[in-house]
Amino acid sequence: FTSNGYRPRTIQRLRLGADSEGRLLALTHDGLTSMSHPALGEFSEPVGLQSEMLYSSANNAVTHRLVPLNAPLPTYMRAPGEASGSFALESAMDELAAALKMDPLELRLRNYAETDPHEDKPFSSKALRQCYADGAEAFGWARRPVETGSMRDGSALIGWGMATATYPMNRSEAGARIVFDSDGTVAVQSGTQDLGTGTYTVMAQLATDALKLPLHRVRFELGDSDFPKAPVSGGSQSAASVGSAVLAAADSAKQRLFEMALAAKRSPVAGASVDDLELSDGFVRLRSAPHRQIAVPALLARNRLERLVVEGDAKPGDEKKRYSMHSFGAQFAEVRVDPELAQIRVTRFVGAYAAGRILNMKTARSQALGGITMGIGMALMEATRIDPNTGRVVNSNVSEYVMPVNADIPDLTTIFVEEQDRMINPAGVKGLGELPIVGAAAAVANAVWHATGIRVRDLPITAEKILV
Repeated sequence: FTSNGYRPRTIQRLRLGADSEGRLLALTHDGLTSMSHPALGEFSEPVGLQSEMLYSSANNAVTHRLVPLNAPLPTYMRAPGEASGSFALESAMDELAAALKMDPLELRLRNYAETDPHEDKPFSSKALRQCYADGAEAFGWARRPVETGSMRDGSALIGWGMATATYPMNRSEAGARIVFDSDGTVAVQSGTQDLGTGTYTVMAQLATDALKLPLHRVRFELGDSDFPKAPVSGGSQSAASVGSAVLAAADSAKQRLFEMALAAKRSPVAGASVDDLELSDGFVRLRSAPHRQIAVPALLARNRLERLVVEGDAKPGDEKKRYSMHSFGAQFAEVRVDPELAQIRVTRFVGAYAAGRILNMKTARSQALGGITMGIGMALMEATRIDPNTGRVVNSNVSEYVMPVNADIPDLTTIFVEEQDRMINPAGVKGLGELPIVGAAAAVANAVWHATGIRVRDLPITAEKILV
């Protein structure tokens, strides 16, 4: 708690102006973010970035300011900027919808940005409209009454809320190594990490697809400084960065094997060209005559090699100069409020996400569940308490820093809208680690307002804030 940092405090002021049809005419977002004493370092959390590009508004103004405090230094926490900023923006959009007596989803659809209004670029892909549709259908949003406090289950108040999620596609330079062993197995190596995000799995899958080998013959190795360099696990960039490097290394490995096969004496593919060959199931073979083939272990033996080692790297080009690249999602929450105890429980949650190519549905769902759970914790429980006199964290233990556990989390429904986007990177992925937390707290807060008629603008939403 003391040495590792925390999500910084923010004070955010938004002003929204719209015509009678709900179309935004102006949006301003002023963000004030805490930092520590400059001697300890600097940290900035840009809470207004999504306000620049998420909705189509005739006029936008976003400012960020920092306030140095004699307190521990904040740090990066899942979706830095977007997680905090989305609570403010999506709460404000909900308030605007109420003022217009308009459905919150309809308001967002009326201000759907077909192109990035801030950078004046087309999106490389954007399936947010489908996320809205799929999420709303799964949740049953069409049955939501407009009036607050109008849904009950016995004495309990029921509320429905929603919010939009977005997160930029990030990518850094990365390297990977392909090692063909004489026993027919392949090692794929990169100096990346797996924080539980499924890197082991999806990188092995990418290599398997590229090399056309069964998964049990491919292993992914990481965490060694002797391996090709890879970026940190942050910004939802590992799959895009390392995945692109794995594909580059696989392409280089195939080319090397093809050249070796063509140069081998009495080769079954002699007389062909590289373009005539394919690698499949551990054999280099002629596309037009698959029976003319040579096994990779035999090819290594002919060249007196115990293994073949090939490296590849990949780095971003100028695609971000031409396109705006983001993942998107739609969050829908149901809460149940006990009006006597002011107890809030999230009873349903649906998240629909468009994040490019989904490499593995199980690991993707795991990321979504974790992000939603953290969003629920952000909305209802988690808060770092700092003594204003000493600057010390006073609840630096898991007894007083309350986090959600299994009993606090309902069944979560996740939906993935597949996108085919080859403009972003060779792997076609946008990243999914941060996206599901963005807008989750806002969806819960909007649901609390729909249930109680009480608008809470500071997190977490605890009992004393909704007692009447």
